[in-house]
Amino acid sequence: MARKNQIKRMQKQRSALLKRMIKPTDKRLKPEDRAKTTEPKKKSTDELKTIERTQVSSAMFFQYNTQLGPPYHILVDTNFVNFSIKNKLDIIKTMMDCLYAKCIPYITDCVQAELEKLGPKYKLALRIIKDSRFERLPCMHRGTYADDCLVQRVTQHKCYIVATNDKDLKRRIRKIPGVPIMNVALNRYVIERMPDAFEPMAKK
Repeated sequence: MARKNQIKRMQKQRSALLKRMIKPTDKRLKPEDRAKTTEPKKKSTDELKTIERTQVSSAMFFQYNTQLGPPYHILVDTNFVNFSIKNKLDIIKTMMDCLYAKCIPYITDCVQAELEKLGPKYKLALRIIKDSRFERLPCMHRGTYADDCLVQRVTQHKCYIVATNDKDLKRRIRKIPGVPIMNVALNRYVIERMPDAFEPMAKK
């Protein structure tokens, strides 16, 4: 019984609110306002809705990423070279031992400039990257911050493996689908996030 009374009270309140509302035919409304209230909004049929969907790179899905495969193209970071020297690892030989395939290391202008800035302590690292087996990638952008340069390159082209031990750079690279990471661990190179087709080779 109490429930029925409550429903009746709510219905009376709603009807009271509706009565308070100004009707479109009310004399107090100006002609312009009346036209706005009475005329329903017309949907324009002439305007066609265009939905933009960006093309998803096939490299985002490892099983379809044909850009990754032997010979591997490896973008080398500054600290990767330094860690390799500390662990007395031959960069190209150890890369090939890790991936069981031919590897081509790439050095960008930014990475070389970063090593040059570090001073005479890193003369050996500079001598190593100037080896003829290392391919040079010219940088057309402004500034010499290597991390930004490497992230930009792998975002545009998914054919590279990034060789780095930098925690911040690795965190940024992990956010880009389809880009494996190589790093120095336990006196050898370890590959992270390789395509399914090449994973057994990386784990051997």
